[in-house]
Amino acid sequence: MRRDSRPIELRKLMPFSSNRAGNSTKYRSSDDEDQDPLINEADEESLAESSPLTGTERTQRRRPRRKTKFPWPFSRSARKRNPRTIPLQRSDEKQKKYAPNIIVNQKYNIITFLPIVLFEQFVVFFNLYFLLVALSQFVPALKIGYIFTYFGPLCFVLLVTISKEAMDDWQRHKRDKEANSQLYQTLTADGFRSLPSSKIRVGDMIVIQKDQRIPADMILLRTSEESGSCFIRTDQLDGETDWKLRLAVPSLQRLPSDNALVNVRGDVYADAPHKDIHSFVGTFTHFNEETGIEQMEPLGVENTLWTNTVLASGTAIGLVIYTGKDTRAVMNTNHPKTKVGLLDKEINRLAKILFIVTLALSVAMVGLNGFHGLWYIYVFRFLILFSSIIPISLRVNLDMGKTVYASQIEKDSEIEGTIVRTSTLPEELGRIGYLLSDKTGTLTKNDMELKKLHMGTMSYSLDTMDEIMSHLATAFAENEPALIQTGPGVVGMSGKGRRNIASRVKEIVQALALCHNVTPVVGVDGDITYQASSPDEVAIVKWTEQMGLTLVGRDVNKIQLRVEASEDILEYSILHIFPFTSETKRMGIIIRDNQTQEVTFYEKGADVVMSTIVQYNDWLDEECGNMAREGLRTLVVAKKRLSEEMYEDFRAKYHEAELSIHDRNARKQAVIEEILETELELLGLTGVEDKLQDGVKNTLEQLRNAGLRIWMLTGDKIETATCIAVSSKLVSRNQNIHQIAKLKVPVEVLNELDNLRSKVDCCLVIDGESLQLCLDHFRDEFIDVATLLPAVVCCRCSPTQKAEITRLIREYTQKRVLCIGDGGNDVSMIQAANVGVGIVGKEGRQASLAADFSVTQFSHLTKLMLWHGRNSYKRSAKLSQFVIHRGLIISVMQAVFSALFYFAPIALYQGMLIVGYATVYTMAPVFSLVLDQDVSEEIALLYPELYKDLTKGRSLSFRTFFTWLLISVYQGGAIMILSIILFEDEFIHIVSISFTALILNELLMVALEINTWHRVMVISEIVTVLIYIGSMWLLPTYFDMSFILTTRFVWKVAVITAVSSLPLYVAKIIKRRYAPPSYTKLT
Repeated sequence: MRRDSRPIELRKLMPFSSNRAGNSTKYRSSDDEDQDPLINEADEESLAESSPLTGTERTQRRRPRRKTKFPWPFSRSARKRNPRTIPLQRSDEKQKKYAPNIIVNQKYNIITFLPIVLFEQFVVFFNLYFLLVALSQFVPALKIGYIFTYFGPLCFVLLVTISKEAMDDWQRHKRDKEANSQLYQTLTADGFRSLPSSKIRVGDMIVIQKDQRIPADMILLRTSEESGSCFIRTDQLDGETDWKLRLAVPSLQRLPSDNALVNVRGDVYADAPHKDIHSFVGTFTHFNEETGIEQMEPLGVENTLWTNTVLASGTAIGLVIYTGKDTRAVMNTNHPKTKVGLLDKEINRLAKILFIVTLALSVAMVGLNGFHGLWYIYVFRFLILFSSIIPISLRVNLDMGKTVYASQIEKDSEIEGTIVRTSTLPEELGRIGYLLSDKTGTLTKNDMELKKLHMGTMSYSLDTMDEIMSHLATAFAENEPALIQTGPGVVGMSGKGRRNIASRVKEIVQALALCHNVTPVVGVDGDITYQASSPDEVAIVKWTEQMGLTLVGRDVNKIQLRVEASEDILEYSILHIFPFTSETKRMGIIIRDNQTQEVTFYEKGADVVMSTIVQYNDWLDEECGNMAREGLRTLVVAKKRLSEEMYEDFRAKYHEAELSIHDRNARKQAVIEEILETELELLGLTGVEDKLQDGVKNTLEQLRNAGLRIWMLTGDKIETATCIAVSSKLVSRNQNIHQIAKLKVPVEVLNELDNLRSKVDCCLVIDGESLQLCLDHFRDEFIDVATLLPAVVCCRCSPTQKAEITRLIREYTQKRVLCIGDGGNDVSMIQAANVGVGIVGKEGRQASLAADFSVTQFSHLTKLMLWHGRNSYKRSAKLSQFVIHRGLIISVMQAVFSALFYFAPIALYQGMLIVGYATVYTMAPVFSLVLDQDVSEEIALLYPELYKDLTKGRSLSFRTFFTWLLISVYQGGAIMILSIILFEDEFIHIVSISFTALILNELLMVALEINTWHRVMVISEIVTVLIYIGSMWLLPTYFDMSFILTTRFVWKVAVITAVSSLPLYVAKIIKRRYAPPSYTKLT
């Protein structure tokens, strides 16, 4: 038979149809969903968040854009993207109409930088308020003190922010410039020439060397490998660490040399640019010089090289089809909505209250003096005088505090490898009410091991695997055709002795050794390692190696197996391959045995779809349930012998379907269903164990004791998920499990929810189909009941459902939700959460890169939340209230001063005093509060129940705010009134007297608030006192040293300070004795 001249076109990705499973599988996912790609064409419109890695635009509902009569003058309508036909011969005119290949990640340019940055800064209430206050000083009637005392702090805050933005954008500019200037070789009619990445245009033929970045989206024309294959690394595109196989265009790979490409008359059709990195529809049409006939070859995603991937093997030549904004990488680059912590929102609310207090106080001061003359001018003057009530330094202090917390988390040796990607959220870790976790790779290691093999009448487990080795050696030793040509009837046989058992064992081991996408890679030392996207597949191939059938070689066209018993090499030609996807829930391969020339179709997949494809049997469903209850992930293995006529019929119809531009997948589905997926012979069932991660049991128990309600969202079957939930201690010892599964109609949902209401302390286990019914028809009722349960397990969950559940819990409970996962299908859930945690796992870095915090294992959550979360929240709450108190107390003193002097809007402190008060005189001791801790790390981790208090938000509330407000009124009033009473004769020195008492009072108050002293706190207190004393000599305008060095000044200032601060020390001692905090009972 003439050898197929198109070996590569047979490698097209074939999405199987899942319609066979009926409507009952509509919401189900495969056991391996945690390794599946994110994009599902059917789900593309419905995904609810925007994923930066797969390009699925996720919005809950798309509102139609309202058409305006008058368009915005500078708006640009979205550029319509159309399919394109690119000739292999360069056409300058056509090249110009496509987007340039320039990478631009900069947010600003020289013209827009200042306007945009300043606009973003003055949108913040704090900054806008102080800008208006500072600008008011240019109005003579409102001028109070020196202008620099108002512009100084504002400019400092703006300078810090603008400098940070400038540095970040400069770094982006440098990275852009480096990427745009990277040189590449392009093949032209005149030979090879170099050009920078930014000059590459659509239609250019680019030569890519090993380990070189792909500069634009390309079709792979030729490779240095004779087979026309190469591998690429996609971790910078989709986060997956495994290598991906890519294939050259068959007819071009057969050309004698690379230079022959420039003489080919043909063109490439490419579909319109879109975001889905897992799909591509195209064709290559060329004129055959020998036959004079125009030929067409299909192109799929396996013929593409996407931008930002890296060539991992050989040399390749590609034809550029998309550049710049049209590339998959750029279209998938989006910036998720910035997350704002609950503490920041609470402080913003307090800032508005402070503004109302400032306004009320200003009006009151004018009112008490009677609204005489230009009273509104006096109101504005008082507003300016009391502007320190709203502390501009609060935002700077909090941001610096967050940086300290992030640094402490990253430097913690016990949770090594933790990365803080969103530095604005560390306080959120101390407020979590709900934990939503993925299962595979998160609670489990994603470290697979084949534990069971069931073949209907025979079952093998770990302790009987040596029998399989014996049977396999026997089958290959005899090597009789009868053992290979076993028909469908073999499945039911049990009476033909060892030969038939050996035959059946050989059949299934051979199927498992051939039906996969694993590529063996031989290392320098000769060891074989396996590359594959799914850990399940690697586990199965390793198992076949242990059994005596080793995968030793694989390329585009063939697979080589070695029989360990005889050292024989078996060679098989690969005719078609159908990879595993979340839509197919299975993978298949058509191979030809080069010894017998037999063509066989092997297929393996999830039981929900395979049960409808294989021949009738009475044991599959029962055994799948048994394995799932043991916590094993199941795969059904089947095969079908194809005659030459049947295969040729399939090949012709499949090739015809591949060439269609419209409905290509649907046409291929029809062919695969009609010819291949009928009456498959069931070979057996494998059970793979996914081991629990280290410390998972202890972590879940601690978090449950901390008051968190824990949900597990997984794509696995109910039985497997339930088993993992019990073994991981997600379900506590005395807890019942309430299962809701296979609901079909809304009425059943109501009945189940009514039953669930009476079972408050139980774990709910629900499957994806029933969950979707609940969300579609009884959303509020379901979430009302489910959020009260201590644990919920959602099985057969799609990425869309995970994100939807996350948003529902957030909106309904108003509690903080933390989501943790490790795979690409967890990205939408992570981005929808208040806090997203990604685990760097075997599935890659996709979840880790999209998350706010990246950890290396699940057990790190305990310390991250119970210790670092606690400290971050407690410290920020204390720091923010103390900074507010610092501004309030000086404003109260100003109010008392003005009230005693006929309500005149005259500044008590001016110039360096007012600037130094919030900086050199108090900043270091106040900021040192970020090192305080109310309990030791040992206590916090030993008694997770302490975490429950944090979620109530009592550390920063209206109650604590008004307590600090009263303290500020008392202390400010006491200092000012006593200063006037005790120093009546020395009234000229009122500024130095009251200011000294104020500074000492603030330092004592910091000491009062500290629970655990740190050496930095002691140093900051001592150094601040020395700086203040030293500044008295440097500021003779405010301080008369001849008066300050007298004993009269010293003892009177001491009395004032004692009266203002001593009562608070007494109150603290009394409170500790009669109403101590919960944690003091444990220390």
